[in-house]
Amino acid sequence: MNASIEAVWRIESATLIARLTRLVGDVGVAEDLAQDAFVTAMEKWPRSGIPDNPGAWLMTAAKRRAIDHLRRARRLDRKHEELGHALTELEQTPPDLDTALDDSIGDDVLRLMFIACHPVLSAEARVALTLRLLGGLTTEEIARAFLVPVPTIAQRIVRAKRTLAEARVPFELPRGGELTSRLDGVLEVVYLVFNEGYSATSGQDWTRPTLCDEALRLGRILAGLMPDEPEVHGLVALMELQASRLRARVTSSGEPILLADQDRARWDRLLIHRGLASLDRAIHPGSGLGNYGLQAAIAGCHARASSIEETDWTRIAALYDGLAQIAPSPVIELNRAVAYAQAFGPAAGLEILEPLRSDPALRSYHLLPAVRADFLTRLGRREEARTELEVAAGLTSNEKERNLLEERASRLGG
Repeated sequence: MNASIEAVWRIESATLIARLTRLVGDVGVAEDLAQDAFVTAMEKWPRSGIPDNPGAWLMTAAKRRAIDHLRRARRLDRKHEELGHALTELEQTPPDLDTALDDSIGDDVLRLMFIACHPVLSAEARVALTLRLLGGLTTEEIARAFLVPVPTIAQRIVRAKRTLAEARVPFELPRGGELTSRLDGVLEVVYLVFNEGYSATSGQDWTRPTLCDEALRLGRILAGLMPDEPEVHGLVALMELQASRLRARVTSSGEPILLADQDRARWDRLLIHRGLASLDRAIHPGSGLGNYGLQAAIAGCHARASSIEETDWTRIAALYDGLAQIAPSPVIELNRAVAYAQAFGPAAGLEILEPLRSDPALRSYHLLPAVRADFLTRLGRREEARTELEVAAGLTSNEKERNLLEERASRLGG
């Protein structure tokens, strides 16, 4: 039962926190109220059962606490008229609060996204806070996504909430030029939320499709708000093309299936079609594709191929070369090594990979030894490959992925 309740929380927390932020005007208070409602659910639902509409139940429970909070605040300082207005609005709100606003301007979750990405925060704090508030991720999961210590992420989140409260950031979407200037941070956060759904960093599930769905929804809302921004379409294209593989990435029991072994007949052709159409809109006039557009073009190469062997790996390697120029990072280099290994042989991939072994950012990144193991296996260096797979298995926090890596190691003997 607890696992089911936690799953409900993952699905409902972002909308719950967003609506509460609109009502109380403080993301930190909103999250506390949402957490209180969740604790109440953990106490009551095992006895009564999960309600038919858990989101509405949680909102009703949080609403009662919000009313108490606003009344206390109003008594403490009756000069704060906005608290009285908020209390009046809250008390007059119908109890059926589970229907989200579909209009892009009125979407509370999107407003929460722009608050979490407000320029008053550092870039790192924006991403961490959004993953916490909108992705429902734990501090540990966020730390793993950033490859930084857990206390660092915890401090970022606490300081971010305090900074937003002190700055009295309004719960509204930016307008005009400010909306454009703040877009890059929002795009980064949306894609990180998507990635956590596409390849869960920890836990028992290989994927979390609900997070992918939420990121896609936010990305499409952004595309509707800013139809002339190529990078918005590039991000949407990338997410749609990657999401097209979700059904083929796991077995019926949830075990992971790697790209080379996936049944491509299970790839979602509608999402591929939509992704390729979004990719066409992602071209910058006079400058070609940007960061997300290049990544989407790589995903498009996979989507167009009927098998791993028929994939245009030379094209993918060239796209990664371009990506490394405009958005260099150790992870991009790791992926570039994979493309080179497929296009030009494992020795070429290994050559790109070797300098990354001393990169501090990848020291605890399980995919580095996992990829190196693949190259070594193809070169006939099975014992070294087995050792790398064992290292990778020890680094991952995802149970399904650990099992897969251990199984691969066992097949190499020793």
